[in-house]
Amino acid sequence: MIKRFSWRFFLLIILLVFLVSFTVSVAYADKQVIQLTIENVIGPATDDYVDRGLQMATDNKTELVVIRLDTPGGLDSSMRSIIKKIINSPVPVAVYVSPSGARAASAGTYMLYASHIAAMAPGTNLGAATPIKINSMSPSGLGKSKDQTKQPDTDGTGDTLNRKMINDAVSYIQGLAQLRSRNEQWAEKAVREAASLSANEALKLNVIDIIAASMGDLLKQIDGREVLVQGQKKIISTAGLVLSGIEPDWRNRLLSVITNPNIAYILMLVGIYGLIFEFSNPGAVLPGTLGGICLLLALYAFQLLPINYAGMGLILLGIALMVGEAFEPSFGMLGIGGLIAFVFGSIILMDTSTPGYGIDISVIATFAITSIIMFSIVIGMAIKARRRAVVSGKDELLGSEALVIDDFENEGKVKLHSEIWNAHSELALQKGQRVKVMGIKGLILNVEPLVTDKQENK
Repeated sequence: MIKRFSWRFFLLIILLVFLVSFTVSVAYADKQVIQLTIENVIGPATDDYVDRGLQMATDNKTELVVIRLDTPGGLDSSMRSIIKKIINSPVPVAVYVSPSGARAASAGTYMLYASHIAAMAPGTNLGAATPIKINSMSPSGLGKSKDQTKQPDTDGTGDTLNRKMINDAVSYIQGLAQLRSRNEQWAEKAVREAASLSANEALKLNVIDIIAASMGDLLKQIDGREVLVQGQKKIISTAGLVLSGIEPDWRNRLLSVITNPNIAYILMLVGIYGLIFEFSNPGAVLPGTLGGICLLLALYAFQLLPINYAGMGLILLGIALMVGEAFEPSFGMLGIGGLIAFVFGSIILMDTSTPGYGIDISVIATFAITSIIMFSIVIGMAIKARRRAVVSGKDELLGSEALVIDDFENEGKVKLHSEIWNAHSELALQKGQRVKVMGIKGLILNVEPLVTDKQENK
C-alpha cells in the first residue's frame, strides 16, 4: 500500500514539474524581444521582411520588436508601407541606429520618427530627409540629393511639382513627430534643408529618446518605459528577456534579388528574347519555358518598383524594331532606330534616383553592344543573300535552256533540269532542239528556240 502510494506521489510530482516547466516555457516564449536588421536601401524586399517580422511578433505576443537600422534611404512607397505597419503594430517597435558609424538617412529618419522608441548608438547620424525630384513627370524616391549643398526651393520660385513634394514630405514627418511627441521644427528642417544630426545632438533636440552603446544597453534603458501603442499606454518590461533575431527567409531573399533593378532588367530581356526565339523556332521548348518564367518574374518585380512607362514603351519599341530588322532586313534602318529607342528606354526605365535603384550603365551598354553585334551579323547575312544568285524557284527557271523531247506545234514536252515539263511555243519545234524558257504560266513553260540551235544525239 505504501509502495503504491509512493509511486503515485512520485508520478504526481513529475506531472507537476512538467506543468510548471511548460507554463514557464510558454511565459518565457511570450516574453522575448525580436530583432530585425535593415542594413541596405529600403525597398519592396525590406517591406516584406518587416511585415513578416511584425506579424510573427504579434502572433507570439512578443514584448518588443527592435529594428536595427543602417540605411542611406530608399523608396518612398516602401518606406510609407513600413511606417504604417509600425504605427498600427500591437507590439511596441524600437528603431535603433547601430552600430557606430551607421546612419538613418532620408527614409530612415522617417522610420525613427514613426517608432515607439527612437534610439541611436554613439557615432551615428540621421537626417537628409529631402525627397528627390525624379524628373518632370513623377516623384518616386527618397534619398540623398546629388548636390547636398543645394537646398530645395522653399521661396515659391521653384516649379510647382517640387514644392508639392516638399510640402507633402514636411506634413508627413510633422504628423509623425506629433504622434510621438518629438521635435517638429527640426523634422521640417530635415526635409526642407536636408539637415543632419549626430546622435548626441538628436538626443538634446528631442529627436530621439535614447543613446545606447549596445543592444543590451538599449534593452536595459527601455525597461520600464511607458509608450503609447494603438492609443493605449503600455509599460515595456525587458528585464530577463532573450533577444531573438529573425533572418530573411527564401521568399524575402528571392524578392530582394529580383527587385534589384539590374536583375529585373536582365530578366525582362532574357524573357523577351527567349519568347522571340521560341516563336521563330516552334518546338524548341526550352527558350519559351525559360523566357516565360523570366518575363513573369520581371513583371512581378516591376510592379513593385517605380517604373517609368515611357521608358518601358521605348524598350519594347526598340526590341520590336530590331526583331523587324532580323525578319525583314532594311539594311540597318530598323535596327539602328530600334537600338536608339532601346538605349534611351533603358536609361529612363527606373523612375527614381534613389541610391541602389538605378540600372547600371554597364548593364545597358552590354546589352546594347550585344544587340549591335547580333544585328550586324543579321544585316551582313542579308546583304550576302541579296547578292547571291537565285538557285531555286520561278526566277531560277527564267532564261534556262531546255531540250525538246518530241516534235510538236504549240503544245509539247521539254526536258529541263532532268524534269519533264509541259511547254508552249508559237513556232514548231523538233525533237532534240534547244529552247529558252521565256516565261511560266502555271505549270506550262513558254519557250522559244535558240538563235543557234544544235541537235543533240540520243
